[in-house]
Amino acid sequence: MTASGVRVRIAPSPTGEPHVGTAYIALFNYLFAKKNGGEFILRIEDTDATRSTPEFEQKVLDALKWCGLEWKEGPDIGGPYGPYRQSDRKDIYTPYGQELLDKGHAFRCFCTPERLEKMREEQRAASKAPKYDGLCLKYSAEEVSAKMASGEASVIRMKIPTEGSCDFTDGVYGDVSIPWDSVDMQVLIKGDGMPTYHMANVIDDHLMRITHVARGEEWLASVPKHILLYRYFGWEQPVFMHLSLMRNADKSKLSKRKNPTSISYYSALGYIPEALMNFLGLFFVQIAEGEELLTMEELSAKFDPENLSKAGAIFDIQKLDWLNGRWIREKLSEQEFQSRVLTWAMENDRLKAGLRLSQSRISKLGELPELAGFLLKSDLGLDPSAFAKIKSPPEEILEILNTVQPDLEKILEWNVETIEAELRAIADRMGKKLKVIVAPLFVAVSGSSRSLPLFDSMAILGRSVVRQRLKLASQAVASLVGPKN
Repeated sequence: MTASGVRVRIAPSPTGEPHVGTAYIALFNYLFAKKNGGEFILRIEDTDATRSTPEFEQKVLDALKWCGLEWKEGPDIGGPYGPYRQSDRKDIYTPYGQELLDKGHAFRCFCTPERLEKMREEQRAASKAPKYDGLCLKYSAEEVSAKMASGEASVIRMKIPTEGSCDFTDGVYGDVSIPWDSVDMQVLIKGDGMPTYHMANVIDDHLMRITHVARGEEWLASVPKHILLYRYFGWEQPVFMHLSLMRNADKSKLSKRKNPTSISYYSALGYIPEALMNFLGLFFVQIAEGEELLTMEELSAKFDPENLSKAGAIFDIQKLDWLNGRWIREKLSEQEFQSRVLTWAMENDRLKAGLRLSQSRISKLGELPELAGFLLKSDLGLDPSAFAKIKSPPEEILEILNTVQPDLEKILEWNVETIEAELRAIADRMGKKLKVIVAPLFVAVSGSSRSLPLFDSMAILGRSVVRQRLKLASQAVASLVGPKN
């Protein structure tokens, strides 16, 4: 333990591209640890086995390192309270589930998915919030044993008080009271033996001696379940702090459907990590006008967790651009700037792979910018005229773009082979030839109908950049189609 005893953690799930919201929460925890002479820990929460992948875990590590965050303990460096990956801790959780059963704080639930879905539909139809109705609470110990002996599938659910409320003090929101009758009987251990987020989260925070849990406000409603588990186990609970969500300028939740949210997107476009951390860190400090440009050390010195806003952190891209420009102009020497440019161009082998693909397609070096420049551009400047040479009508182009976007999100490992396989599958599903599907994608991704091979280009650019380019292409083509009648 540290002298101050403060231990905080960031615990992302490796189920997709690392989100700027993860960097926002991670930065708060990092600054909180630095301010208090404590320790910042990274834990990977991969209990969702169907969506978690090693590729996404590596992207989480790479993204947080790119942000300049350093952790004292984690899956990559180990530590005294490991393992730091929940899938490696599976055997740790099982005895705790049994302990809750033995103490009478949890029960076996044998309800089938079909029965649960029917129950929720009936509750929604009656304008009630869907939650478990307690059917399996009525079974006696003998009935439970008989069901288990017969091999009937079950999960472990927690018991919830039927009266009163859960009262606690949040580090941001102050005194909070949530009625117990609004809290669901949460599944703690799933049928495959893996814990749910809530169970693993509490056990891991206790065993890793986490003193302060700082996370997004969307978890505020889950605090009663967590507090109850701490009580059931007889453990001291940490201090909870729930930070306001990052929002768009119109106050809507920051989501990839509206705006780019992946850390990799901002890295690929040439934002520098110091500027992104500076931008996010301004949500946690009190400054006067003219003091906006702050290093991590300066952010740490000004960090004030006692005066956090509950109004919401607005992700203002224009302010980020302004800060990034100032960092490039005012904070980097000429040599540092040149080094950053080369490092950025080589990121994810972007330049090297682009040159490899270009070599057989040019007759002189001066053709390179036109052929491969799109790999380094932040904005293609697409307008409807860019799609004029495509034989398909605008309605068909728009249908292709709108179909491809969500289907590409299903790809777990993003590479040439998986991209090609998915696009071929899309062509089959749409009943179109592959070349019809590919034509508008060429323009959307590269800005030109003559370019480097599409599948390779998409792999080099990365999922987050391709996602945004397809979205902008859809908007450009939609202006040709016009509103639906």
